Formats: sequence, structure tokens, C-alpha cells
Amino acid sequence: MASSSLLWLCSSNALISPATLLKAHPRFPIRQRFRCSLVEPLKFENGKPHFPLLTSGPAFPTFLSPNSHFQNDINKHDTRLRIFSGTANPALAQEIACYMGLELGKIKIKRFADGEIYVQLQESVRGCDVFLVQPTCPPANENLMELLIMIDACRRASAKNITAVIPYFGYARADRKTQGRESIAAKLVANLITEAGANRVLACDLHSGQSMGYFDIPVDHVYGQPVILDYLASKTICSDDLVVVSPDVGGVARARAFAKKLSDAPLAIVDKRRHGHNVAEVMNLIGDVKGKVAVMVDDMIDTAGTIAKGAALLHQEGAREVYACSTHAVFSPPAIERLSSGLFQEVIITNTIPVSEQNYFPQLTVLSVANLLGETIWRVHDDCSGGFEPYATLGID
Repeated sequence: MASSSLLWLCSSNALISPATLLKAHPRFPIRQRFRCSLVEPLKFENGKPHFPLLTSGPAFPTFLSPNSHFQNDINKHDTRLRIFSGTANPALAQEIACYMGLELGKIKIKRFADGEIYVQLQESVRGCDVFLVQPTCPPANENLMELLIMIDACRRASAKNITAVIPYFGYARADRKTQGRESIAAKLVANLITEAGANRVLACDLHSGQSMGYFDIPVDHVYGQPVILDYLASKTICSDDLVVVSPDVGGVARARAFAKKLSDAPLAIVDKRRHGHNVAEVMNLIGDVKGKVAVMVDDMIDTAGTIAKGAALLHQEGAREVYACSTHAVFSPPAIERLSSGLFQEVIITNTIPVSEQNYFPQLTVLSVANLLGETIWRVHDDCSGGFEPYATLGID
């Protein structure tokens, strides 16, 4: 009797409610009773539920009908990749998100009256691949602490993977002991980021390659060279007139790689002797720059003492023009006065560190690394390599 009443309910045009079915046949689970006469089986595609309809045509009760607001929310967040920005360089993070066709994640960051930092994610990251864009540029300690708290917030919100995207890695110059009883702050910062809960680090132009070994988690190291090289290639400079100059002996490998990409240009080296932190004295020049266009390459410009004294020496040795190329523009005083003094035809930097409006000068050119970092983030997220053109120089293995 109960079975026949169940068949009558499924074939009729009457509205079927769970209570009616339970009364008709209490031993059948509710899940099985709704399997009668479906247009298509229940499917789950991209995490969005498709609600089945009965062939008899009646609509579902309101408590079972799909919520349009819920569906819109699913469509908006159907990707498992999230990008959040700290307060250090929000403009770069926004450019990265625009390149990737995504919106920046909603996050609340504020500072209490005593200077403590508060971070709260404004959306769910459970099971997501999270990328936190935060360079540890000046003020380095503030931005580093903010990054650590952001990582901790994502870890406690059950993010699946947390990648710290650090376009400029502060404390990278403290990578070894040059005197007794010194700290190796680069290793300490690497430990802090790892212990905070980061699963991976994406860095751009580290001061020295050994800094990657300080992390106990994977490090993707990309270079800003492709961005600067593309810009220099667009300028009308004869390749026979070019010479790439390393401002110190420690940057020879970087300058040699840059020269090889720049039509295999010749290399010159500035020999300097440093008497203290942020103090440099140029001694002599190795190589010929007479009548040539000198391109000085370095990973960062801090007080610009090294690169300014090197440019003065190049002019003394007969260089026709001097270009300064650097990925990170720290620009500690008196860098702006030195760079805008007329020694350089052009100063080419990237936006890994935001440049304040008062620090702009006529010879300054700022290039964006947003596309470079955005492409790298996609490949890290998709578990792809960056070893094929046009991104063969990304440095992702």
C-alpha cells in the first residue's frame, strides 16, 4: 500500500514535500525518494550545485529553491586562488591582480594607538591558495611584522597554501658575517616567515643567491632583468656603443648575465673599497668605456653613493652617457640629490618598492614588474615551470 502511494505521488502533478514522502513510506531515506523522474542526474561542476527539476513541472518549495544571491557569490569566488595586499605596496598588488583578471581579497589592516598591528581577513580562504603581496621595504620592521601577522591570519583561517610574495626582501644584505659577533639577520627573517606559517616564498632579485638557502620552504626567485632589458631594447642605442658596468666586484655575475642578454655587450668593473656601512670610495676602473654608452647594473639603490661615485669615474674615463639600472629603489637620503645631479642620462628602476611623489625627478623611469610577478603566481598556482619562452628568465624550475 505504501509503495503504490509513493508511485502515485511521483507520477502526479501534486507538489511533493519531504513530510508527505516520509508519511507515505517512512523506511525509505529522503535522499532516495527524490530520485524519481529527474530531468538530469545531480551534478557538481566547479563546486556549483545544479538543482534537479521534476518532470511533472511543479516548482520546488522555497526552502529548496536555488538562491540567486548564493549563486552569484559562488560565481564570484569559484577560483581557489586569492591575492591579498599589505600596506607596503598596494599599487603593485592591484596591478598584479589586474594582470591576472582577479580582484584583490578583502582584508582589514589597522594599527592601534600603541603601534600594534591588527589584521583580519574579510572573506573566507578555507582550502584556498593564498598569495600575500608585501615587500619588506622601509619602514622594514613595520612591513615585516605586518607580513608575519598576515601569514598567521591566513594559517588560522585554514588556507591550504600560503605564499609570501616579497618583491623586495629587506635584511637581505645581512647575509653573512663580515666581522666577529655580527648577526645574520637574513637567516633570522627567513626563520620568522617560515615559523609564521608560510608554505612558499616568491622573491624578486635577492641581494645574493645564498639567501634562498636560508629558507626551509621552497623559494621561487625571479629577476627583474627582462623588464629592464625590454625597455633598453626599445631605445635607439647602437649595440656597438654599449658597455655594461658592474658598480662593484660583488655584482660581476649579475652584470655579466645582463650584458649577455644585451647583445653580448662588453663588461667593465668599478673597483671600490668600502670603509663603513653606506660609505663607498671608488678606486679604479677595469675595462674600456671611452666614447661608449655605459649601463650600470645593480640590484638596489640605497643612498646611491656607490653608483654615483661609479658614474663620476665613468665620465672621467670618457663615457659618453651613463644609464643606471636597478630593480629596487630604496632611495635613502641623500639618494635623490645624487641621482638628479646630472651624472646620469636616465635612472631606470622598477616598482618593487613604491616611490613617493616627492622623490620623482626628470631622469627617473619606473617600470612595472606586475606582469612578471602575475605570470609567476599563475605558474606557481598551476604547478607549472617558468622555463620556456617568453618567460625563460623567470627562474622557476
